[in-house]
Amino acid sequence: MANTISTCTSLVNSHNKLHKSRKQELGIHCSLQTPSILHFPKQSAIPTSISTAISPPNQETTVVVPSSAPKWNLLQRAAAMALDAVENKITERELEHPLPKTADPRVQIAGNFAPVPEQPVRHSLPVVGRIPECVRGVYVRNGANPLFEPVAGHHFFDGDGMIHAVQFKDGEASYACRFTETHRFVQERALGRPVFPKAIGELHGHSGIARLLLFYARGLFGLVDQSSGTGVANAGLVFFNNRLLAMSEDDLPYHVRITPSGDLKTAGRFDFGGQLKSTMIAHPKLDPISGELFALSYDVIQKPYLKFFRFSKTGEKSGDIEIPVPGPTMIHDFAITEKFVIIPDQQVVFKMSEMIRGGSPVVYEKNKVSRFGILNKYVEDSSEIQWVQVPDCFCFHLWNAWEETETNEIVVIGSCMTPPDSIFNECDEGLKSTLSEIRLNLITGKSTRKPIIQNPENQVNLEAGMVNRNKLGRKTRYAYLAIAEPWPKVSGFAKVDLFTGEIKKFIYGDEKYGGEPLFLPRNVNSEEEEDDGYILAFVHDEKEWKSELQIVNAQTLELEASVKLPSRVPYGFHGTFINADDLSTQA
Repeated sequence: MANTISTCTSLVNSHNKLHKSRKQELGIHCSLQTPSILHFPKQSAIPTSISTAISPPNQETTVVVPSSAPKWNLLQRAAAMALDAVENKITERELEHPLPKTADPRVQIAGNFAPVPEQPVRHSLPVVGRIPECVRGVYVRNGANPLFEPVAGHHFFDGDGMIHAVQFKDGEASYACRFTETHRFVQERALGRPVFPKAIGELHGHSGIARLLLFYARGLFGLVDQSSGTGVANAGLVFFNNRLLAMSEDDLPYHVRITPSGDLKTAGRFDFGGQLKSTMIAHPKLDPISGELFALSYDVIQKPYLKFFRFSKTGEKSGDIEIPVPGPTMIHDFAITEKFVIIPDQQVVFKMSEMIRGGSPVVYEKNKVSRFGILNKYVEDSSEIQWVQVPDCFCFHLWNAWEETETNEIVVIGSCMTPPDSIFNECDEGLKSTLSEIRLNLITGKSTRKPIIQNPENQVNLEAGMVNRNKLGRKTRYAYLAIAEPWPKVSGFAKVDLFTGEIKKFIYGDEKYGGEPLFLPRNVNSEEEEDDGYILAFVHDEKEWKSELQIVNAQTLELEASVKLPSRVPYGFHGTFINADDLSTQA
């Protein structure tokens, strides 16, 4: 134990010296919002649960916290005290200097990015307008919602997973929100404080190394259990094989049940009956025709750095197929077509050695040429993968892809982000996210890329959204995407004609902002017009400090109904809709 603490202390001292030399260099230059004061309540040392009422800015919050001490032996208690002292020293040194905006909780979780407490089911919600007859089932949306006040660096992506659910049943709407009770969440709730390292907000520089050593030391003494995953399950949601799965790419999925009353209950970490041995990214692709689920897994430490696999409609997993990449690369999303899987290998990579130099392990490698791998979905190895270079391209999300046999091309639709690492690292220029058409020629091995919206006057940041999921992997005309302006808020959504570049906007209103628009087809198996359906989106009124779920006609872009919610819904990530028939078949 003494050696571990000594090592951690040495790293803290090195970290402090490094920051003193950089103190004058640190400025706040990024495309994120300006800081505002957070109003997290102070918490007692060892709560088992927390209930926090986050109020509008400039109003204090209240908290009710029952306490229960963990059952540790004498050695464990001594180790906990020593390691806590080291952590306090790390935090003290870290906070002597300005945090970058990308790790400053006063920026990352300010305003309606701030967390909320759980809400049990509230039925018979007020509705303005009429809920369309076809909207039957439950809309669920994931998001980051930290249980505890950050003690140091915190990125919005670091928060604990919370699912917000609106159920439509018997002509009425109900609402509930619950934490996804990951192993990480359950342990930190019992301890009454965050003890797992935050992947983006904390794991940078020498202090990040020190925090990793602390975490492993706590595991060595049995103060935390690292064996059952460290993920937060806060990003993606998919309903597959009669299960709702909550995902983040640093862990296995978590199975969450929707109760008959419309509440949410975590069933547990889900490994597909022992078949899944590794992490799975938060954007698996569900083929609407075959019912199969396709997924990737990446590792930032050891080979294989990237793997591809699939699940049959009934949940049987294929073997892992190693995808040859030169090093750990960030792959948040990918695409499928009728025959192929499209795998991006882009310019944002992981270099853990950068932490030793005092930097972030998430690196924009400017000299790397981005490329897309094209692989048959049903191969047993990657020997036939075809790589096509797409210079200066970083797509955090890919909305769809399809084959055009007449030109021997794969068409990929994605939002190209510049600077590529601006979400994760300090940057001098504002973020731009350009909806783009990328064509990969299977014969020549060449690519072309162009903005879909050709008129510069109509160009807006488009991030988070989808196409009609009944047509995923097939040629689609429309995409429904969040208008990410003023970044990082979302002022409305755009319906974009991918063939002509025409853009139609639906703006939420004065001081109203939302998130990802979800397209719900009028008929689950519809072969009718592609845009025959509705857009669902959570919207928050920052003036009135109230939230609602808006339902918009996708063809006319007219508001059909607004469900008034009983509590605030923070801005979040990705969602899905589970229709009533599927809901009745839950495992």
